[in-house]
Amino acid sequence: MAILSVAGRRIMTFVTLVLLLCSTSVFSVPTGSGGSTSTKPFGTCKKIWVRKEWRDLTLVDRFQYLLAMNCILSKPGRTPRSIWAGAKTRYDDLVATHINQTFEVHYVGHFLPFHRYYTWTIEKMLRDEAGYTGAFPYWDWHRDVGVGTPGLAASAIWDGILGFGGNGDYLPVPPEQAGFAVPGRTGGGCVKNGAFKNMVVNLGPGKDFTGNGARCLSRDFSPYFAGRYLAKNQTKVTLQAKNFYDFDVVVEGGPSFEASGVHGGGHYSIGGTLGIMGDLYVSPGDPAFWLHHANLDRVWWSWQKLNYPARLTDFGGPSCLMDYYVPGKTQACPNATLDQPLNLGYADMVKANVGVKVRDVMNILDMCYDYDVLLNPNTL
Repeated sequence: MAILSVAGRRIMTFVTLVLLLCSTSVFSVPTGSGGSTSTKPFGTCKKIWVRKEWRDLTLVDRFQYLLAMNCILSKPGRTPRSIWAGAKTRYDDLVATHINQTFEVHYVGHFLPFHRYYTWTIEKMLRDEAGYTGAFPYWDWHRDVGVGTPGLAASAIWDGILGFGGNGDYLPVPPEQAGFAVPGRTGGGCVKNGAFKNMVVNLGPGKDFTGNGARCLSRDFSPYFAGRYLAKNQTKVTLQAKNFYDFDVVVEGGPSFEASGVHGGGHYSIGGTLGIMGDLYVSPGDPAFWLHHANLDRVWWSWQKLNYPARLTDFGGPSCLMDYYVPGKTQACPNATLDQPLNLGYADMVKANVGVKVRDVMNILDMCYDYDVLLNPNTL
């Protein structure tokens, strides 16, 4: 026990030192501007990073990933406080840009391209600003949802020592939110264990940028919602879409806010009504967001590979919120095209003078990453 205690103290000293270095200028923060004249925003790949399911990472990589994420959580941000007072950290740069563009990048054709670029950005941050060298993880819902699985709440993802921590204590839904309660919710309180048990969400709730709503990281698991929207049959239906327009509608659950697909399935399974992941604006405030969106990106890449390379240019959908084509209805905005710009504000990891468009993120190999295992509707 004494040996373990000494080892534990050494680990805590190491972690404290790394986080202290993160909060200083030792790990540099890119300025977002430079002299590059390349027309390829992501440059030439020196290596293709292969993303893996969280449970397939080595224990060392899991520890390093969680440490690197905490580094980004403690590193000073780039967002001017005069613009968004509550954005204090490098992680807040990411959350703020999501809040700012919430209704510009959801229920639109470029929803998936935006979030592909967004997830690539946090991976780039972890590597360039926190020294992470392992595989970027995703969460394979099928390991936890369906017959023969441990179930959502029992997933090893939520490990209280070397994981993301679990559900919060059960809290009743306030009367003003009762009409929007997620079916089967089981929590709502603060995360009490894991790598993020002391995490503070500085932004939100909703579109609040002031920082006055700073609060703990909370989760509100809904196993019922997971079983309905993350099971293999839902993924199979998604992968059977004949074109991108239909694929995007199935993923997002459009054209109705009351519907859901695998995207909302992940958010509300974890965030429920009172959890951070259940807040459309500030959902990236839960670090589990990135594992969910990496898997969502894996579903899209799997769909693209089913008819590759034709689907590298298969793209469409509305350019403004919920403006899906309906027979007899005039659309308010032109449809999005491959030239639709993608903007990440102060979170951006690409040189400011090189604009990123949808066409730039259609092939993940151009972004220097791939997935270890892809999905096929015929084997689900």
